[in-house]
Amino acid sequence: MSTRNILIHPDARLKKVCDPVSEVSPEMRSLAEDMLETMYDAPGVGLAAPQVGVLSRVFVMDCSGKDEAGDPMVLFNPEITWTSEEMNTHEEGCLSIPDIYEDVTRPALVRMSFLDMDGKLREKEFGGLWATCAQHELDHLDGRLFIDYLSALKRSMITSKMKKLKRSRA
Repeated sequence: MSTRNILIHPDARLKKVCDPVSEVSPEMRSLAEDMLETMYDAPGVGLAAPQVGVLSRVFVMDCSGKDEAGDPMVLFNPEITWTSEEMNTHEEGCLSIPDIYEDVTRPALVRMSFLDMDGKLREKEFGGLWATCAQHELDHLDGRLFIDYLSALKRSMITSKMKKLKRSRA
C-alpha cells in the first residue's frame, strides 16, 4: 500500500464521469487499499478514485467517530437505490478543495448497492455522516463537486482560492 497524490480543484479529471469497474481485479483492490491509506493520511472520511487521477467508479470511506474502531468501506460501482424524503444539512469539505467548508443539503438516508472488495453485490443503508459522505463521494464519480451545490459567486470565489493554492504549491 502507498499514498497517492490528491488532485486539487480545478482539474479537468475531477469533472469527468467515471467508467464502471468491469471486475474487482487485484489491481482494483490495490487501488482501493492505496485510496484508504491516502484518505487516512490526509486525513479525511472519504475519497473517490478521480481524486487520485483514476477515472473508475470506486470510492472509499470511513466515518467512524474518534473513539470508535475504524470501519473502512470500499464501494465499487455504487448506485443509490433509495433516498429518504427527509433532508439533512451538513457542513461538507473535500480533500480536493482543502480548508473550505460549506453547508450542503442532501437526503438524510440513502440505500446503495455496490460491489465489495470480493466482487460480491451488496446493499447497505446509510444515515448521518455516512449518508452525506456516500452521496458526496458518489457525486465525484459523476464529475460533480460539493461546491456545485453552492451559488455561482461562492463557487467562483472558492475556485480562485484553489488556483492560488495550486500556484503556491507549484
